[in-house]
Amino acid sequence: MMDEEAGTETTPQESLREEKVSPDNVSHEKVIHENVTHDNINRDPSAQTANKAAEFKKVTMQITGMTCAACAARIEKGLGKMGGVKEVNVNFAMERASVTYDPAEIKVPQLEEKVEKLGYGTAKETADLQLIGMYCAACANRIEKTISKLPGVTSSNVNYALETARVEFNPAEVTIADIQQRVEKLGYQAIPKQEPGKEAEHRERAIARQKLKLGLSILLSLPLLWGMVSHFAFLSWIWMPDVLMNPWVQLAFATPVQFVVGAQFYVGAYKALRNGSANMDVLVALGTSAAYFYSLYLTLDWAAGANDGMHHTPSLYFETSAVLITLVLLGKLLEALAKGRSSEAIKTLMGLRAKTAIVIRDGEELSVPVEQVIKGDLVVVRPGDKIPVDGEVVEGASAVDESMLTGESLPVDKRPGDPVIGATVNKNGSLKIRASKVGQETALSQIIRIVEEAQGSKAPIQRIADVISGIFVPIVVGIAILTFLVWYFLVAPGDFAHALEIGIAVLVIACPCALGLATPTSIMAGSGRAAEFGVLFKGGEYLELTQNIDTVVLDKTGTVTQGKPSLTDVEPFNVNEQQFLGWMAAAERNSEHPLAEAIVAGAKERGISLGQSDAFEALPGYGIEAEAGGRKLAIGTRKLMHKHGILISDNVYKRMTELEQAGKTVMLAAADGQYAGLVAVADTIKPTSASAVAGLKALGIETIMVTGDNERTAKAIAAGAGIDRVFAEVLPEGKAVIIRRLQQEGRKVAMVGDGINDAPALAVADIGMAIGTGTDVAIEAADITLMHGDLNHILAAISVSRKTMRNIRQNLFWALGYNAIGIPIAAFGLLAPWVAGAAMALSSVSVVANSLRLQRMKG
Repeated sequence: MMDEEAGTETTPQESLREEKVSPDNVSHEKVIHENVTHDNINRDPSAQTANKAAEFKKVTMQITGMTCAACAARIEKGLGKMGGVKEVNVNFAMERASVTYDPAEIKVPQLEEKVEKLGYGTAKETADLQLIGMYCAACANRIEKTISKLPGVTSSNVNYALETARVEFNPAEVTIADIQQRVEKLGYQAIPKQEPGKEAEHRERAIARQKLKLGLSILLSLPLLWGMVSHFAFLSWIWMPDVLMNPWVQLAFATPVQFVVGAQFYVGAYKALRNGSANMDVLVALGTSAAYFYSLYLTLDWAAGANDGMHHTPSLYFETSAVLITLVLLGKLLEALAKGRSSEAIKTLMGLRAKTAIVIRDGEELSVPVEQVIKGDLVVVRPGDKIPVDGEVVEGASAVDESMLTGESLPVDKRPGDPVIGATVNKNGSLKIRASKVGQETALSQIIRIVEEAQGSKAPIQRIADVISGIFVPIVVGIAILTFLVWYFLVAPGDFAHALEIGIAVLVIACPCALGLATPTSIMAGSGRAAEFGVLFKGGEYLELTQNIDTVVLDKTGTVTQGKPSLTDVEPFNVNEQQFLGWMAAAERNSEHPLAEAIVAGAKERGISLGQSDAFEALPGYGIEAEAGGRKLAIGTRKLMHKHGILISDNVYKRMTELEQAGKTVMLAAADGQYAGLVAVADTIKPTSASAVAGLKALGIETIMVTGDNERTAKAIAAGAGIDRVFAEVLPEGKAVIIRRLQQEGRKVAMVGDGINDAPALAVADIGMAIGTGTDVAIEAADITLMHGDLNHILAAISVSRKTMRNIRQNLFWALGYNAIGIPIAAFGLLAPWVAGAAMALSSVSVVANSLRLQRMKG
């Protein structure tokens, strides 16, 4: 293929990139950025004026994916042809591209885009920041927009529910410190994301401070609330101390609530307005200030009247401002507690980690924190202990409970050479393991990272809420002012107090908190619950897209089948089965062939003790010859039987053909020159595959099997699993072609596989699902990882997606419907401000509570 713009040949990398975004080959080397100015000597002023492009900039980008000097030349040529680019120099050895360009004509993102179109990548850094000081979805919206506008920022994603920001940026143009400073100018704090445990401590401290403020606010607001009771005729029987009706006493109670407890709302409102935006703080500060200062005016007016002998106590609204602040704080506290519960999955996974490890250093056993274990350390794991890191057994034998990772309830035997996984439990024997993956490299850490990223990501549906949240507050302020004016001039002319009260109710009931929480809390709860089932979504977009799947394409080996051969049929001739299989196992135990291992494992499963063979010889293409149990054995193909002149009846050959047509490998056996029987070995179907396929059919989802195996075996396996459509003898790249063909038919396709050869198809599919027991490459290419290798988890993934999206739609309907109904009710004067405040708090809590229902989903 030819690249029309660059006029050069398109590489395979570029072709793949057109189909699916390539993996992020990130390099963290900093790049250089400087200004370059043309020499303007001997130029006349008019020339200088006409040539404002005299100021150029120079950017040095780190390039990924180059394999030879021809790549460097290609990039140079491609970038050099772009308008506004003056000079390009690509250094293949250092993998850098220095570009001098005119910022008036071209921007750095366009240069990066061109590099990617040429089939390569540019290094970017990703920063995870913890945000402090957000009070509503509008805060998150404003931070996200501001960060996105910084030069060099490729993308920013602020999650209000998690109070985090993930920023992808080009270190050539912006640093983490720049991002932090810009966030601080907005009135918030951004600190590098800490370990989940430390974040939990920070959250707990923040909640403790909120509880203290709420306690003080309740203590001071209750007397005012008590005083308000006297306004209701049906509660006039309640005893009311006269002192509580004194305006000065009410002022004394309300002022600390307004300016000490409520200071956070004034600070937040000031910072928001200073940056040309508005948030929940603006609404609360406006509403409570209006009530407080109007009441203060009436108090001062009353005091002046008292001096003149006119001692009529006015109707004050101090309780309105104080109770509103109390209710808002209560709502935020309940919301914070509920949000903490929505990330329980992370806490559960963190709790699986071992805290300490016993390592051998300088010949001594030392107990150290697991964080201090390094690659290559020899680690001792005693019976009952958690294995602290991923590694390989070098000494000892034991059974290990791997249910936390594989879902398999039976312990797995481990001997020297076998891999072990951190956080699994050593049951009965002592093991020594060589640490191979530590810290963030371990399987558990990778699972935690995937869950965290999924919880912090946005589903496409959230864009609706983001757009509405961004314009909501100014609209509400406008509605509140209009409501006040209509009541003051038209409905109840001159009744300032009543008009003000109704305006405050409109301001308070319309806080957009529920709208901002609608999507992220559901994503957090849904993806967290899915992780408990062993289904890892890599992001909110995949959680949303999975609901639309109508076609599932399954790889055969390791996906529909066990992925390793097992003994399926034993048919002895003129000898009992136990003795026959004992001969077979004794002869085959010296062979490393997978078929031999299947026979030995089958004998063990049937409780047959393995004897020893006195002689053994492997005959490539034929089978084996051995002596065991005092007999001379020949085990293998038809050719081996012919070689030894073994007489075999036509019925045996007929049976052999039947088994082979069922996709099995058949071995014939002879003992002392006489036919003794046959055994068949096959890669058997997983016990759960047939039920999973039936479940998919029940949902109206077509299931297709694609394999590189021969057609006869493929059809036999498909029939056993209940799969109607099969593509056999397909090369790895052919799997991706089949996926595209199905997509062209308008289907939404999920590909499920476990091997390196499945990676292209996983990348092309609408949703790629990797079996977690498979290869790292397949898992990296997939959008969803099914940790337990059970195909029923495909059903679980689809179910979680559908239930989560239904939950999000319920939340959005409630949040939008609440405001659509609440604002008119308040505007018609049917809600007191404190009732509006309670309703506002309830809306946020109800949305989070609805999201938390997802934590009770059945797998």
